[in-house]
Amino acid sequence: MSEPLPMDHPRLPGLSRDDFVVAPSNAVALAMLDSWRDWPRGKLVLTGPSGSGKTHLAHIWAAEVGARVLDAHDLTSEDVPALAAAPLALDDVDVALPPATEEALFHLHNLIHANAQPLLLTGKRSVATWPLRLPDLRSRVQGAQSAVLKAPDDVLLSALLVKLFAERQLQVAPTVIEYLIKRMDRSFDAAGRIVAALDRASLAERRTITVRLAGEVLDKFPTETS
Repeated sequence: MSEPLPMDHPRLPGLSRDDFVVAPSNAVALAMLDSWRDWPRGKLVLTGPSGSGKTHLAHIWAAEVGARVLDAHDLTSEDVPALAAAPLALDDVDVALPPATEEALFHLHNLIHANAQPLLLTGKRSVATWPLRLPDLRSRVQGAQSAVLKAPDDVLLSALLVKLFAERQLQVAPTVIEYLIKRMDRSFDAAGRIVAALDRASLAERRTITVRLAGEVLDKFPTETS
């Protein structure tokens, strides 16, 4: 009888405040979200690298204020009146939007302000580089208060790795975490990819996740971990 193929351990995704790892690199952004009632003109721009926690923070904020979280590219003009009637978080606004979507965003921006509802906009890049074509929309978005998620420090990266392993129901020795932090690329995306690769390797080879296995896996990620 053939043996079943190894499968990834199930991930237990969490986007609640309890699942968020707070560290010096993101504490200021979290505090600014918590003070949403004080946002100038009721809006905030949240930026940071891919996987830095923007979407997680948006969901934390949304849960606390009763907002909807929507990818900016899914916005349509027909949705504007309903969306502008309540708090809203728009993800990935920094990715070039089709003209019709940008026009809808412009009307949404104006209507949500008229309705005195808070608006959170997120993107990877600095808001000054967002490719918005409409001058009025660009100036209003660039004039908004901004919160920036910084690159992860050792404290955050360590806590993140422990969390990612725990989500896969894996426990690893502190020496493995220390080894990974010293050699891996300092990004949230790299942490996720490496943890997933270690999980697969451990299952496929029926080996415990050790420093030796971590080294073998990292050797397969020269670009991300150099």
